[in-house]
Amino acid sequence: MLDYETLKFIWWLLVGALLLGFAIMDGHDMGVGTLLPFAGKNDTERRIMINTVGPHWDGNQVWFITAGGAIFAAWPLVYATAFSGFYWAMLAVLWALFFRPVGFDYRSKIENPTWRKTWDWGLFVGGVVPPLIFGVAFGNLLQGVPFHFDDTLRSYYTGTFWALLNPFALLTGVVSSAMITAHGANYLMIRTEGDVYRRVRTASLVFGTLTLAAFAAAGVWLANGIHGYVITSVIDHNALPNPLDKTVVTQAGAWLNNYSLYPATKLVPAIGFAGGLLAIAAAWFNKPLTAFVSSALGMLGIIGTAGVSLFPFIMPSSSDPRSSLTVWDSVSSHMTLGLMLGATVIFLPLIIVYTSWAYKMMSGKVTEAFIKANDKSAY
Repeated sequence: MLDYETLKFIWWLLVGALLLGFAIMDGHDMGVGTLLPFAGKNDTERRIMINTVGPHWDGNQVWFITAGGAIFAAWPLVYATAFSGFYWAMLAVLWALFFRPVGFDYRSKIENPTWRKTWDWGLFVGGVVPPLIFGVAFGNLLQGVPFHFDDTLRSYYTGTFWALLNPFALLTGVVSSAMITAHGANYLMIRTEGDVYRRVRTASLVFGTLTLAAFAAAGVWLANGIHGYVITSVIDHNALPNPLDKTVVTQAGAWLNNYSLYPATKLVPAIGFAGGLLAIAAAWFNKPLTAFVSSALGMLGIIGTAGVSLFPFIMPSSSDPRSSLTVWDSVSSHMTLGLMLGATVIFLPLIIVYTSWAYKMMSGKVTEAFIKANDKSAY
């Protein structure tokens, strides 16, 4: 079995990969939901949009469930502390997500304009709220979350729900929402044609540009207006987890330290900008598949930038910095991480192969003729 330190680092990479898989796969579903009331001007056009993601959205939820399960099993202290501090925010995510399965399944069961329009807005809520809240959460992580542990490692959150909605966190929420919407628009460009295609192409250009502008603004703000965290004591990376067994201080510009210590990490934000620019250029020149792959690459860079900036911190504490949770002191046991890695090596490739097969079998344009021919069975 791999040593404890290596397993801790591997699970930092794996949780990041699962979150990225969730953002790319479930993100384009949410982007479609966000654009639904605006890019679809009548019921047929909206059914076209819904049927581009209808056969896949529940399979893509596997990434969300797996990422949540991995955080629970690999980082139990992070899971418990985050769900205590972000309790109402996480409930808002779950309530918003309820609109998706019900909306997809029941919207087209009744031919009543009010009924269908209501579910269109429900799917909009299910598409726009989760990425906005996840972006806000990352903004708060970068500023530090007001929690601390007592001597028995019980966590106490001392902030409020409304304090989470601060200006920097709202800006990172804009980054996340715009990124997901642009990604959804790029996916719709692959699967649609005609008027819907033209509208989502415009949305791709607008939200792709907004993503890069907000990402750049957040970077400047992070470098000049927000203090980062630094561990000042010696850390035994192979030791059993104890977040209180260290000292931490805050320093101006400390979130940029990793880019100085490990110059290769500068490629991560560069990939975020390059992927975003390529996606905009591909949308401009009507290359939808290239735009979709490029926006996925941009998401890798943007989400990866948050992870690299925070490393080794996962959840810094603003009220008691030594209570901050890091890659080294918030994990499960050596055996648990090893068993989870074995299961991941077996099942993750199966998920990727099955998902790829499903998308290949249900590829192609969704058209008005398809909706009319499958009026009773289509979403």
